[in-house]
Amino acid sequence: MSVLRDYLAPDLRVVFCGTAAGNRSAAVGHYYAGPGNEFWSLLYRSRIVPVALTPEQDDQVVRFAVGLTDLAKKRSASRDRDLSPDDFDVSGLVEKMHRCRPAWLAFHGKTSATAVSRSFDFGSHVALGLQSWTVGGVKVLVLPSASAANQSTAHLEGKPTRLAWFEALENELPRASDISQTMKLQ
Repeated sequence: MSVLRDYLAPDLRVVFCGTAAGNRSAAVGHYYAGPGNEFWSLLYRSRIVPVALTPEQDDQVVRFAVGLTDLAKKRSASRDRDLSPDDFDVSGLVEKMHRCRPAWLAFHGKTSATAVSRSFDFGSHVALGLQSWTVGGVKVLVLPSASAANQSTAHLEGKPTRLAWFEALENELPRASDISQTMKLQ
C-alpha cells in the first residue's frame, strides 16, 4: 500500500516525483503538506498551474495536466537520509512513465534523481536542471527541493531562487491548451 496515492493520467505536461512522503504529508494524506514547504506556492508563482492550490487540493493537479508521485511509495520519512536504497522503486517509476507518457518528469529534489541515476549506472552526481538521461523515454529535469529543511540558497547551482528553477521548468513545458487539444483528439 502506498503512503500517498499517485495523481497520474496519460499525456500530462509534467509529473513531479518526490523522494518519499514527509511525515506530515503521510499523516494528513496530502503531498507537500509539511510546515514551511513552498512547493504549492512555487507551482502557482511559476505559472505551472493557473490557480493557487493547497496540499488539501493535491488531487486537482491533474486538471492542469500535472502529476504527482514519489520514488519511495511504501513509507514516509522525516528526512531523505532515513531511507535505504531498498525503499526506492525505480522500476515502478519507469513503468509509470511508460504508461502515462508525460512530456517531462521533474524530480523534486536531488535524492530521488540520484537514486534513479545510480540505478541506470549514470553515477551519483546529479546537478539541478536538465539531465542527459531519460526515465522510460521521458525527459528529466531536477529541481531543488522546496522543503522547509532545504531553505538555504547556497546550493541553487546557477539560479538565484527556487522560483527561478520552477520558472525554467515552466518554460520547457508544453502549454496546457496544447495538451488539452491533444487529449481531445485521442
